[in-house]
Amino acid sequence: MGDVTVRVLIADDQELVRAGLRVLLDTQPDIEVVAEAADGAEAIALARRLRPDVCLLDIRMPGTDGLEATRAIAGPDVAEPIPVVVITTFDLDEYVYAALRAGARGFLLKDAGPAMLAEAVHAAARGDALIAPNVTVRLLEAFAGAEPASGPKSTGSAGVIGPPGSGSARPVEPLTAREREVLAAVARGLGNTEVAGELHISLSTVKTHIASLMTKLGARNRVELAIWAIGEGRGRRD
Repeated sequence: MGDVTVRVLIADDQELVRAGLRVLLDTQPDIEVVAEAADGAEAIALARRLRPDVCLLDIRMPGTDGLEATRAIAGPDVAEPIPVVVITTFDLDEYVYAALRAGARGFLLKDAGPAMLAEAVHAAARGDALIAPNVTVRLLEAFAGAEPASGPKSTGSAGVIGPPGSGSARPVEPLTAREREVLAAVARGLGNTEVAGELHISLSTVKTHIASLMTKLGARNRVELAIWAIGEGRGRRD
């Protein structure tokens, strides 16, 4: 982020966890924790009043939980959304999917480590996304291993959905085999350079494939590509 300081709000019902996250983030020269909340309702109120650059929310909190708070702060119906990174102890598939659907730009486990935590905050602040690979790997196995087809088949399942606002589980045009590989890598949280290295293609080729994927899937950003990939994976797994 250069010389820009990213202002962060932390929400977790455990004071010790909040303190630990604050210490980890405050050690970063370009991140400042501006507020803490003990539940989702307090997080929503503070986020609307302080307008931090990123909100770091736990999922399981009393009263208004992290998913509801995410929808209120960053959901598709919010006029001026604030980027949210969900961080939790629980790596349940339904939490990952629900958090992304609610509008989160990142999903981490609490044992992710300070480097990945800082990276997720920076990614969210610049409008990108980071989803911890160990969180999504089970969801993406079915998708990444699926044979290329002439577009995903609609199963009628609520789990097979397009990105928010896309209104369809089907891409405008069939995805190529390489596009599926790029999509799986992006949904695992890899950046463009990492995707290029993993697939042995140039950086410009990665960018071309991502642009094509966004057009075909009606996605507005990388996190919506991840939502589509996870939904497709769940549909193929059922």
